[in-house]
Amino acid sequence: MSGNQLCCQRHEEMEVTEEGRRQVEEQVEQLLAGQGSEVSGCDVGLDQSKPATLRKNVTYIVCGVIFNDKVKEEAGFDCEPITLLLIQEQGPQWIRFIFLARVTGGNIKSLPAADQESLQASWWDRQSVLPLRGRDILRLIDCGLKYRQDPWHPVTLPVDLSCRHVLQRLVLVFTNSDEQIWILLLKAPGLHLPTAAAVKTHAVTWAANMVVQEAMPSAYHDHDVNTLGVFSLQHNGRQHGKTDGVCFNTLVALVPDRVQRNEDGEKVAFIPAGQPPPVENPRYVWLEVRKPTLREKLLEKTKNTSILPLHSLY
Repeated sequence: MSGNQLCCQRHEEMEVTEEGRRQVEEQVEQLLAGQGSEVSGCDVGLDQSKPATLRKNVTYIVCGVIFNDKVKEEAGFDCEPITLLLIQEQGPQWIRFIFLARVTGGNIKSLPAADQESLQASWWDRQSVLPLRGRDILRLIDCGLKYRQDPWHPVTLPVDLSCRHVLQRLVLVFTNSDEQIWILLLKAPGLHLPTAAAVKTHAVTWAANMVVQEAMPSAYHDHDVNTLGVFSLQHNGRQHGKTDGVCFNTLVALVPDRVQRNEDGEKVAFIPAGQPPPVENPRYVWLEVRKPTLREKLLEKTKNTSILPLHSLY
């Protein structure tokens, strides 16, 4: 990094008050603990997004069984969710939440009890031939069994906070070889983590790319924007058409592309960066994490990605 870039970085740090730093670090620690935070606005992509609207007969039940007691309707069982295992998405119009749950009551639906809400549930021994509409659920079953044996992320259930759109709130970090870590923030209206809306033409995780493109366009093509997973997700859904959205609180890593090229397109030697790329948009600022416990937690999460996976199926 050049002397001018380093000087610019120090100037940005001077813009951050100690109170602002404390508030941001507290919010990040809150998200790391699987909690949520009120969504007060959207910083990027709102003009390209529409409010989420679920069908009138579909409702999320926060920290409960999904979609109007679908488990009861389709299988006959009462159940209690243990944790989300995985989230899959193909843009804001198709998001699948995979839960691990335990049976708490009821009886499996028999053939005579089958109705229009039932596809005839059955127990499976994992060996018998199983007629399926789609075989993608086999991987999900395997995921649940592995989690029961060796959980690789904390118990994660939806947080009861409302949201109108499908959003990503980003803990977007840059790390160097000395294990320093920075978080990208917006300055106004008060220092805060960026929130970006999902757009219909892209994966939900593309929201992080939009933030980097806006904050540092010159550096965008020399870095990978990796959504590592979800700390927590927020949903309320009680007011149809107004609170049907979801806010994913995600950990995103900005990683230099190891294949560097010069202006002529020729490969050049990769030199690890000691500082994050300078922001070009005055709305943004990098904040170095100085609190030792928070720094260690974030570094651990970036290395081990021991958080809820978010898989884009595009």
